[in-house]
Amino acid sequence: MLVATAGEALFDLIEEPDGRLRPCAGGAVYNLTRALGLQGVGTLYLNPLSGDLLGRQLAQGLQAAQVTLAAPSPVREPSALALAALDAQGKASYSFYRDGVADRAVTAEALNAACAAHPGLQVVATGCLALVAQDAAVYQPWLAAQRAAGRMVVVDANLRLSAVDDAPAYRANVMAALQQAHLIKVSDDDLEALGTPGANALERARHLLQHTPAQWLALTLGPDGAWLLQRDGLAEHAREAAPLAVVDTVGAGDCFLAGLITALLAGPERGQQALALRPGGLTAPLDAARLRSTLQHALASASHCVERAGCTPPSYDEVRARWAVLG
Repeated sequence: MLVATAGEALFDLIEEPDGRLRPCAGGAVYNLTRALGLQGVGTLYLNPLSGDLLGRQLAQGLQAAQVTLAAPSPVREPSALALAALDAQGKASYSFYRDGVADRAVTAEALNAACAAHPGLQVVATGCLALVAQDAAVYQPWLAAQRAAGRMVVVDANLRLSAVDDAPAYRANVMAALQQAHLIKVSDDDLEALGTPGANALERARHLLQHTPAQWLALTLGPDGAWLLQRDGLAEHAREAAPLAVVDTVGAGDCFLAGLITALLAGPERGQQALALRPGGLTAPLDAARLRSTLQHALASASHCVERAGCTPPSYDEVRARWAVLG
């Protein structure tokens, strides 16, 4: 196991043009977890899943992606649901149903114990609905413990204000989680939701990086591509050369982050130096060429996703084939 993920696993009910709802396994952390597994990264999912029909399908999706379940025994709590409405550009907005659900039946102690059972872990990742203020006692101590243990901490802000009643408390808890991160992922929408100062998304991203201890910040901009910023001032931008045939954007950011983590972990078998073996380890700064290739792999992962319905993560080979034509 190289990466452990913790956070929501749920079913998206995606609105179709005729008004019908299409069920799709999802949740940002679940999508990230599957995407990592499908790119060949040894991944451990830490949260429990329900024994209901949806929970069994969620478990099957992870197992098909070669993901290991830290809590393989199902729990009695039901699976969570999200209602996803798509706009004309395929962008999704969500309503959530998450009280008393399976993926929230977890403690900081259980998360830390599961990680301790896999001493080879190099990365832990969370974000989105795991960062609601009500779950601060679960995820904040876990993140602090994992950073103290020397693991690389990845946090995807991925704010969902529609999921909370107390937006200020939510923002404060997200910011607290970002203070534990070595790698932060945000979208331009996240920066607006956080109220980060700046004249544009890039200025806001630089401000956020400067006000956390993170080594890297990835900023996604939808059709305008993405930036990867490094603490020492290095920055790379990438975007598709031609417009994509977007079906929907469900899971695009999650696939982007999976590609980013995959590229950072790439070792000799993937044709790149294993960063964890360098002086300074996995979280030491990258040179400009590695920063660029890491971002391009992430963008190719996201681009592949948006051209398919729902979150359908690509394999590593599919990403590399697409990466070759990004330019």
